[in-house]
Amino acid sequence: MTRRSLTNGLARAAVRFKPAAFAGTFVALMMAALIVSACGILLESGVRASAPPQRYADVPVVAAADQHARLTDGSDDGDDGSELVPDAARLDAALVHEIAAAPGVATAIPDVSYPLRTSTGAVTAHGWGSTAFTGGKLAQGAAPRTAHQVVLDQATARAQRATVGDHVTLTAADGAHRFEVSGIARPAARAALQEPTAWLTDQRAIALSGHPGKIDAVAVLAAPGTTTGDLADQVRRAVDGKAKVHTGDGRGGVEEPGVAEAKELLTGLGGSFGGIATMVAVFTAAGTVALCVGQRSREFALLRAIGATPRQLRRSIATEALLVAPIAGAIGCLPGIALARWWFDQLQDKGAIPEPVRLHVSWIPLVSAVGAGVLAAVLAGLLAARRPARTKPGQALSEAAVERFRPGVIRTVLGVGALVGGIVLARVAAGESGDDAANLALGVVMLFMLSVSLLGPIIARLCAWLIGLPLRAGGASAGLAAANTRANSRRLASAITPIVLAMAFSSTLVFLHTSEDHARGDQRRAGIVADHIVSDPDGLPADTAARAARTPGVRTAVGLLRAGVLVPTGSGETRMLTSAAAQGVSGTGDALRTVQDLDVRAGDQSAIGRPDTVAVDALLADAADAEVGDRLQIVLPDGSAAKPKVVAVYGRGLGVAQLTLPRAALAPHVTAAYDTDVFVQRAPGTDPDRVAAALAPLGTVTDRDGYAEAQDKDREINVWANTTMAAVLGGFAAVAAANTLVMTVLDRRRELSTLRLIGSTRRQVLGMIRWEALLVGAAGVAIGTAIALITLNPMTRGITGTSPYIPPGLYAAFAGAALLIGLLSSTLPARLALRRTSMVGAGEKQ
Repeated sequence: MTRRSLTNGLARAAVRFKPAAFAGTFVALMMAALIVSACGILLESGVRASAPPQRYADVPVVAAADQHARLTDGSDDGDDGSELVPDAARLDAALVHEIAAAPGVATAIPDVSYPLRTSTGAVTAHGWGSTAFTGGKLAQGAAPRTAHQVVLDQATARAQRATVGDHVTLTAADGAHRFEVSGIARPAARAALQEPTAWLTDQRAIALSGHPGKIDAVAVLAAPGTTTGDLADQVRRAVDGKAKVHTGDGRGGVEEPGVAEAKELLTGLGGSFGGIATMVAVFTAAGTVALCVGQRSREFALLRAIGATPRQLRRSIATEALLVAPIAGAIGCLPGIALARWWFDQLQDKGAIPEPVRLHVSWIPLVSAVGAGVLAAVLAGLLAARRPARTKPGQALSEAAVERFRPGVIRTVLGVGALVGGIVLARVAAGESGDDAANLALGVVMLFMLSVSLLGPIIARLCAWLIGLPLRAGGASAGLAAANTRANSRRLASAITPIVLAMAFSSTLVFLHTSEDHARGDQRRAGIVADHIVSDPDGLPADTAARAARTPGVRTAVGLLRAGVLVPTGSGETRMLTSAAAQGVSGTGDALRTVQDLDVRAGDQSAIGRPDTVAVDALLADAADAEVGDRLQIVLPDGSAAKPKVVAVYGRGLGVAQLTLPRAALAPHVTAAYDTDVFVQRAPGTDPDRVAAALAPLGTVTDRDGYAEAQDKDREINVWANTTMAAVLGGFAAVAAANTLVMTVLDRRRELSTLRLIGSTRRQVLGMIRWEALLVGAAGVAIGTAIALITLNPMTRGITGTSPYIPPGLYAAFAGAALLIGLLSSTLPARLALRRTSMVGAGEKQ
């Protein structure tokens, strides 16, 4: 028999005849494959995200603006970074003529799409020219020929009770407009295009969009004999970098802007969060494999004593990993697919992912998950086998009987390095703001967790000594627990690490959100001083504020148009575009003061709202290195650049808006420039109910408390995302903790039997196990809490300017769950081990 076949036989025999020894490893590797495969599927779905074209299905080539804003450093060779524009970038309408003149182009059609309102609901406005590729056909009347004519679809015409020649009122962002119905169109053949629609002349559709001279896209039809590829090349030459040219499924991304956002969301989940989750999963699985190898030190000592070579031991352990890991990984991929499907469907139900985007499941993430588990198992086993393999045969049995405490030099150096790295990264996070700071959170936790794992025996012995002090003053069970944990610090470290992991990750993710939400609520309650807020889910026309101001009993009315902008923050190599919430105000700074208390800390509030000005939240101003009097570089919602003058710096940006600009600066750069809200201040001595009733025809009227509650609902997706990530990582860590504790207790059956033989009662032994479990749980909770606080404190100060807010009840639930996991995972297998010991003893007596 060759040495290789002997080694493989040892491995197969170990797995076959001692399956319980590998059960914990199997569970850990299966859970790792679950996490890795789920995140990999989300990542692949993000990379492949697309939507089949609907409006542009019969258009071979579509030209549209680049939807990314880029921050350049002024050099010739590149960008510092790019971000999706908050709204939608548009093209210059003059580009249509350049495209139409290109060889192979039959027709170039300008296309716009935006909402209008009727008395019976919303409709989508298009130019009549778009019917050349959407298939719209007249059922009655004629196409619109003047700026005051419109064609309605049959359903909208019936709802308006309008026929050809009648007049209808359509409300745009700038107010109401009267049109003559020149024709009525039958529904499009494709069901996806059968929506309430109003067709205007192409020129009128562009003018009424609120973006004069701008269009959404150019639909390009080919001349006879021109292929799609040739047409796309000709159009690219014609636009000369001023537009992106799309064919295939890329056309669907033009008409469904949410596809680009879905790509970023899914790749962010699968890449950034998935990368951290994968590291945690593989790291935990590797720790479990190492624990399993360490628990078999006596078996390896016997093999060395009877002549097994170091190479044979290493090969046997590697073979065991190759026998267990692929099966565990393959089984783990099945619930991984289910987790990815559930996660994807939840995001789609909440509107974060467009309906046409589909989840992609291929062999790539599944094979990667299995391969990562196999690699982690083999490497962890080989590393754990280094010492028993190189120990001399004569020393193997003696060293297997006593736990070796002294940690290796390399391990200690790496652990200290990880600790220092975590502290440095936490300080870096403190200098960031918003999502950038939040994205660093998991990295900080990972470094601290790596440090805890590497320095585990040292930390465990310190915890055993510190927490063991009061235990030694207790009864027999407590004293046994204190002595046991101090003598077996490596075993204690293996049990503490997963609990630290669960506590640190869950606390960081959840309490980051609660801190931000708490600060946001405080600032909103203090910042909104309006008596009434008028709002509408579909937005309010721009003249609503003026109409509200004319309402009896109203002293001041200020319209607010809310949108997102991008602001360059940081410096040097860390300079990046950061998303910021902006509000455009229709009134003066003095009028705004009566409805919003921005907590102005520098500058002149009366200057807010003047042309070419901006007021900035203090935290954002600090991140952007902007002061009163500076010109702040910003990217408007459609990607246009602006550099307004900073006239004020205020302190309640998180609860109100991070930037405050004149409404006229934002309106031309959003798809639909409807006001989000109108804030109203009553005249002194007026009746609140009477004023609210008078404002009711303008929209939904609430007071400041009702408005705050409505705004909180807009954060539902963010809350759900944070909670889900905490549940995934925390749940995985909890399972890993339970798995490790069960493995640890079951490996102590010989020890528990010895305690029973020397006179300890069953109650004393179980009491010892419970005290040990409480010690492990308390140490894990304390260290995990410390890591979370070190991570959260600089981050929340960078994001909110305040200390972390930790709800006592929620923290108690986390800590209680960690302690409960420790108790159940220790006492249940201990009871099983003691019951088997009693049965064996009874059998021997008989």
